[in-house]
Amino acid sequence: MPLMDESASIVLATTLVFVIVAYLIGSLSFAVLVSKAFGLPDPHTYGSGNPGATNVLRTGRKAAAALTLLGDGAKGWFAVYLAGRLADAYTVEAWMLPAAALAVFLGHLYPVFFGFKGGKGVATALGILLAVSPWLGLGTFATWIVIAVFFRISSLAALIAAVFAPLYDLWQSGPRLMTGAIAIISLLILIRHKDNIRRLLDGTEGRIGGGKRAQKVETEAKT
Repeated sequence: MPLMDESASIVLATTLVFVIVAYLIGSLSFAVLVSKAFGLPDPHTYGSGNPGATNVLRTGRKAAAALTLLGDGAKGWFAVYLAGRLADAYTVEAWMLPAAALAVFLGHLYPVFFGFKGGKGVATALGILLAVSPWLGLGTFATWIVIAVFFRISSLAALIAAVFAPLYDLWQSGPRLMTGAIAIISLLILIRHKDNIRRLLDGTEGRIGGGKRAQKVETEAKT
């Protein structure tokens, strides 16, 4: 069996290195970083324990929650955008772009810098979709908006948007490898929302604007 030639080895190594870089980018947990910057408790220690914008919002600090949402979305977009630029500039493996999308998403779910305890991935997934195709990202976000407005349940909107995302990519004739990567991301989102699904079936899932006061976690964390 002939050995891989030198140029092919370089292409493969470059592709693998960038996939690792994408994972490390995803491992930047903005819920934790932003909380530290605002002097808030670690989001793993209160509320749902999920390091995401919704849990950070429980502190009552809307700016911190907004920055968490923006950061988590931006890292997904940035990793896939860089992978696309690298693919345009160099000859790389065809699977690099979908692999980078999966890698940055897995980095968010299982961040190496924070004990592999990550979030549910909705904002990061949206950033990935926007980088793959602005229309794909906007269409998926519009689905979230419609469900959220009609049912006023954030988790339900996220779940339905996740189901439709790979279908939208298939409909716009996206590369099959990328459609497969998006389908895996959607499946992981469903798995990460298993508790929400249970509450939805029980009829106990919270609604948007349900009138609950923000938890005073800064005080609770000290008691």
